[in-house]
Amino acid sequence: MSHVDIRFTDKNSERFMLARRVYKVIEDLENEYLYPDSETLGGFKFRDGQYKFSQIDEGEWTDFDSENDYWGYKEDYAWFRHSFTVPERFAGRPVVYQLTPSASGPWNRSNPQFIMYFNGELRQGGDSNHSEIRLLDCAKGGEKFDCCLNAYSDAWEFKGKLRMGARLKVVDDLVNRLIFDLKTPLKVASLYDADDLPRIDIVKALNDAVNLIDFNTADYDTFAASAEAAIDLLDREIYQKTPWTRPPAASVTHISMSHGSWRLRQTREKAGRSFATVLKLMEEYPEYKFMSSQAQLYAFVKEDYPEVYEGIKKMIAAGRWEVEGSMWVESDTNVTSGESLVRQFLVGKRFFKDEFGVDNKIMWLPDVFGYSAALPQIMKKAGIDYFMTTKISWNEFNKVPYDTFMWKGIDGTEILSHFSPSTDCFDEGDCWQTTYNAYLNPEHILGGWHRYSQKDLNKEYLCTFGHGDGGGGPTRDMLEMGHRMAKGIPGCPKVKQEFAIDFYHDLEKEVKGSRRLPKWAGELYLEFHRGTLTSQGRNKRYNRKSELLYHDMETICAIADSNGIASYPRRFINDGWKIILLNQFHDIIPGSSIKEVYEDSKEQYDKLISEGKAEIADTLGKIVCTPDGSVLTVFNTFGAERDDVVITDMPAAEHFSIVDADGNVMPWQKSADGRLVFFAKGVPAKGYKTFSIVHGGESGENTVKVENKTIENKFFTVKFDKDMNIASLIHKATGRAVAPEGEVLNKIYAYDDRPFNHEAWDIKVYFDQKYTEINDVSAVDVTESGPVRTVIKVTRKFLSSTIEQSFIFYADLPRIDVDYTVDWKEKKILLKADFPVDVNATQATYDIQFGNYKRPTHRNTLWDFAQFEVVGHKWVDLSDNSFGLSVLNDCKYGHDIKDGHIRTSLLRCAVNPNSEQDREVHRFTYSIYPHAGSVDTSDVVNQGYSLNLPLYCVSGKAAHDSYSLVSTDKDNVIIETVKKAEDSDDVVIRAYETWNKTTNCVYTFDRAPKQRICLQPARRKRRAARSQRQHSLAQIQALRDKDCKSHFLKSTARSPTRQNGWGHFIAAQPQSRQLTHHTANAQIKFTANCKSA
Repeated sequence: MSHVDIRFTDKNSERFMLARRVYKVIEDLENEYLYPDSETLGGFKFRDGQYKFSQIDEGEWTDFDSENDYWGYKEDYAWFRHSFTVPERFAGRPVVYQLTPSASGPWNRSNPQFIMYFNGELRQGGDSNHSEIRLLDCAKGGEKFDCCLNAYSDAWEFKGKLRMGARLKVVDDLVNRLIFDLKTPLKVASLYDADDLPRIDIVKALNDAVNLIDFNTADYDTFAASAEAAIDLLDREIYQKTPWTRPPAASVTHISMSHGSWRLRQTREKAGRSFATVLKLMEEYPEYKFMSSQAQLYAFVKEDYPEVYEGIKKMIAAGRWEVEGSMWVESDTNVTSGESLVRQFLVGKRFFKDEFGVDNKIMWLPDVFGYSAALPQIMKKAGIDYFMTTKISWNEFNKVPYDTFMWKGIDGTEILSHFSPSTDCFDEGDCWQTTYNAYLNPEHILGGWHRYSQKDLNKEYLCTFGHGDGGGGPTRDMLEMGHRMAKGIPGCPKVKQEFAIDFYHDLEKEVKGSRRLPKWAGELYLEFHRGTLTSQGRNKRYNRKSELLYHDMETICAIADSNGIASYPRRFINDGWKIILLNQFHDIIPGSSIKEVYEDSKEQYDKLISEGKAEIADTLGKIVCTPDGSVLTVFNTFGAERDDVVITDMPAAEHFSIVDADGNVMPWQKSADGRLVFFAKGVPAKGYKTFSIVHGGESGENTVKVENKTIENKFFTVKFDKDMNIASLIHKATGRAVAPEGEVLNKIYAYDDRPFNHEAWDIKVYFDQKYTEINDVSAVDVTESGPVRTVIKVTRKFLSSTIEQSFIFYADLPRIDVDYTVDWKEKKILLKADFPVDVNATQATYDIQFGNYKRPTHRNTLWDFAQFEVVGHKWVDLSDNSFGLSVLNDCKYGHDIKDGHIRTSLLRCAVNPNSEQDREVHRFTYSIYPHAGSVDTSDVVNQGYSLNLPLYCVSGKAAHDSYSLVSTDKDNVIIETVKKAEDSDDVVIRAYETWNKTTNCVYTFDRAPKQRICLQPARRKRRAARSQRQHSLAQIQALRDKDCKSHFLKSTARSPTRQNGWGHFIAAQPQSRQLTHHTANAQIKFTANCKSA
């Protein structure tokens, strides 16, 4: 027991050391009286291998000697079984079964773990926190049990071979009650000083109580009577005393599961173990209420442990099990796209609604490594009213000043947020970190009260308790102490077990309209775990490519379905999204898991991408309904018309030209790998355009000039230095040099990356103290030169690694792509590309979900200093009002922009927990895009999509020469997602405004909709009567007339960060779905006075 001894002060009877006396009495009760009888069990049979319980009689079983035999290795699945009979002498008393696996090291949360079956019934999980199961409340003696134990030895925490044993023990419930009646207030007293009345009064009462216990009698009835007397005294002198005048209530719940240190298949078992343990404890503690988030875990349990799942459903119906959290998994929110976040809510909420009839209202993310400023509006649009986390308290430099506040997003949407303040640290000068794995004991309850920052606003806070991260959840000790703190102990906050949603409802009522309710605007940046923006580059590439693949698939399949060509593969798409969402769990996509997790995810991603590409190819083949080798149909899944490069297979003809329907000639060339590269002009938004291959003619003029180390096109003049870094980049339209004089662009730096803890998670502020410039150029080759592009390949060596850079200069695109193939073999290196920019800017702009976000480029305050590595998606930009540079990318997320330099993180290679992290071949691309004017007058958003959404090309002819499903007439309105609705034939279209501009725009569809269309921007409770909408994505939905109160729901929201937002609309299907009933020219224009419409 901690904190029994305070620093000695000779006053108030402290010289008698009464607290230590009480502690000794408790120790004796636990060691000598709690378990008055026991019996060692043996007779184990052992079987190695991963089997289901239904296969219990399969495989080879061997005898296992508990005294001499060992089992276990890294990631070992095994089974034990034995039978036993309850001794007759146990009759009339409660009996528990205890696992006693001795090992070469301590029994920790993951090594070993068990699922316990008795007489064919799954009863409980077993781990170091839950080694006992109560078998009988009142034994008769002679009861027979067949016990099967599904055992697992963890790979990450494996410390050596294990033994296996078990015991049957009689437990004395009266002694157990006495122990916790003494122990709980003693813990409270130990948190106070000698002069504090809670300590003085509690220690006095405890001492009086132990004086009543008769330890010298051999008669149990006499001892029991004395114990009852002590309990009665404690009830009078402690538990019936009035606690704090306005006791704060710690609403208790629990989170569980992480799969950062174990594989997904073990997550499935951990879910079954933890949930089975909860159900068993609910049998014993009627007041116990439990909550777990993550719909994916429930889906796993439904499939793997149907008996546990049925138990969960019964507890939900009984009002004791809360399903909340709203997302499919507790997802990362830095790296995931906006559409992925939408799908996390969509898939998660639908599962909870369909399975349990519950409409989630809380976004529950206690352990995620930072929170995007786009989240409040996404939450609100998803029907989420509240946000919970604790992770921001892990900041390295700055304590967020609020625990209860309104969180304001980039569009002005506000969400009531509460951070659980649970901690056992009472000095914020030492530590302000809180936990989502609190112990339900006085240390964490009182510590949380001291830590809570808004006591002037409300008197209650949320405590999430239990052993999370696979630790099995709450324990009997926690529930016993919670029961006593619920009764009330002087000096300790009173607790009550209730659902999280009830806590938030009460909180909202209490703080609504209060002038004391603070507000936090913008992102919730975590000053910690910054390396997770870069670690495990392969998975981050897979994530981006998968998100965009499914974006493309949905658009293409929606076009096909809308035109009656092919049915929309809704189930296939939804199943694929679940795999994408699963791998966005906050220890997988950040790169902080063990090696085996990424081996498993690679298999999932490879299958997902292969099948997705096949589905797209099949659908494109159906849209291009007429085979014709002389026609190329180019598809554009982006929401704006594009002039862009197409890469496809070479046609059979040797001499040809490519022309569109109006006779315009498109330049083309043959790539270094023998493919056709041509520049397609005017490909419609969310649609396609056909181009003809005409025999004869020319491929076009080569307008990219290469002379020595100087390259020039109509956009730039570029000069390389001797190390093939960009010594000079002149933007012709402005005459501006991108870099300050004497500085070079695109230099690659290898930084010594040695965080003092959390290797895969962290980049520490000192990372750039030591670095190496990668200037060892072994080869330079011009691999392509033609009318479309010129490609210069540079090969660099660094230690044992090889870096190949292909600089791509386009004739008609105003950017320079740098395509990388990196064979990386190093450890503890952070690789960054550096771009100095000659502008005067105190803020840089970063692409995030459904918009962009500005951050300081200086270190004026400690808050600014702490943001030395931040997230950006498809692009980042450093501009003043006259000129700027954007760096685009196709799969990178970590950046730092300080003191006039853009530095994008390319790779980092920690060795813990994955000793081989990022030591493999990597492929990625970034682009250099200088531009005139400020960032919001540039074309950076379209260029970012251009790099990330390549055009598709199919040989053959479609029904139209040019077709667009939907488009808009404003560049700052981005149509992103086009998909079929979940439960109807309607088409959902999500769009957002990107530059914080109130905008009137026109949407053009390929036909008149069957029903009237209603625009539904994200709403705010105030200012709802305004006529214009800023910062939010439009939601246009086809509704029946009786459901549509007005054509437009209008409101205004302004964000101090002046950022953009999102929404969606649904265009209903036309009455006829036959292609012959409409043409590509049948359009409807829809005008909206909304920023995002």
